[in-house]
Amino acid sequence: MTILYWLAAPLAVTAVAMMWALWSARSARGERTSAADYRRFSQAVTRPLPPAARTIVTQRRERPSGVAVRPSATRDSAPR
Repeated sequence: MTILYWLAAPLAVTAVAMMWALWSARSARGERTSAADYRRFSQAVTRPLPPAARTIVTQRRERPSGVAVRPSATRDSAPR
């Protein structure tokens, strides 16, 4: 147990740094809970998506064997 005393200083410094970061972020952020903010957020959420965002990208199936094979070593590009 005495060998773990060297951890006390780094843990204390870390805890103090975390508390300082929380305090400074809270005071810098300020209060922004106005009705205009809520209205802007609701408009952004309900806006329709552009057509490019609705496309579905298909992916090639992975090999079930779990062996990694480079794309250049597949059957399509193998020398004949």
